[in-house]
Amino acid sequence: MRSYPLEQIQDKKILVIGDLILDRYWFGDVSRISPEAPVPVVRVVKKEDRLGGAGNVARNVISLGAQATLTGIVGVDEGGEKIQRLADEVGINTALSLDQQINTTLKMRILGRKQQMLRVDFEHEPTEHSLKDLYANLEELIPAHDIVVLSDYAKGVLKHVDSIINVAKQHGLQVLVDPKGDNYQAYMHANLLTPNQLEMSQAVGPWNTEEELYEKAQMLREQLQLEALLVTRSEKGMTLFSDDGAHHVNAQAQEVFDVSGAGDTVLATMAVTRAAGVPWPEAIKWANKAGGIVVGKVGTSIVSAEELL
Repeated sequence: MRSYPLEQIQDKKILVIGDLILDRYWFGDVSRISPEAPVPVVRVVKKEDRLGGAGNVARNVISLGAQATLTGIVGVDEGGEKIQRLADEVGINTALSLDQQINTTLKMRILGRKQQMLRVDFEHEPTEHSLKDLYANLEELIPAHDIVVLSDYAKGVLKHVDSIINVAKQHGLQVLVDPKGDNYQAYMHANLLTPNQLEMSQAVGPWNTEEELYEKAQMLREQLQLEALLVTRSEKGMTLFSDDGAHHVNAQAQEVFDVSGAGDTVLATMAVTRAAGVPWPEAIKWANKAGGIVVGKVGTSIVSAEELL
């Protein structure tokens, strides 16, 4: 594998569009069971907020050495302010649309002895008014970037994703998508989809052999007119399907601690390497390496260019 193309990556501008999530972590110690109910008592000793969803993709883009602009929808609340502040701290450019009628999506995780004990979600779908405001800004934002990344967490921001893809293609930009749901028709004409194994089976049905997966993947790719389809397969690694056939890389052998956010890291790595002109088979090797590093970290985490080097 060639050396990581950091010099070519540094001047690339990646536009990340998608669902914005504030990931909130409360870390603590567990030493007893509650007398009120048969549940552990977590004595919180540390609190931490991180960018989640599309924000984590943008955070990874920055840490991998490229420039990132993050756009999505937040509420006019503490969560939205925190997302803006976290983005500013790491050097992410932002073009956030404010929705007066919703609260910012928040996932709160309580961990005891580094094990997740509970997750509490707060989420609201954005209004049509805020979606129109966001999409209007994209007409100006998209041409100013080298590549478009769509991070779909099924929270509503990519409700009209087909129109975003159309604008990007009109300007000749590659579009990389982390999809959600079982109907991928809206992602037609994207350059790359990156479903995980479960998402892929929901979209095309189960498979029993590698040959069957190949047939289903290539059929889906042709139906959607994709340049490539990357299926991330946990301990089995990842497989890229394109006109050149299938390219598979095995997972990096190491202890898996936390898979949350691993798909964000893979997507960001594919984006920055493709923006630098790295061919698909080489790009997935870097994405696989980055994914192998991030699953060894706690919570929604990032991989740096230094770690890849």
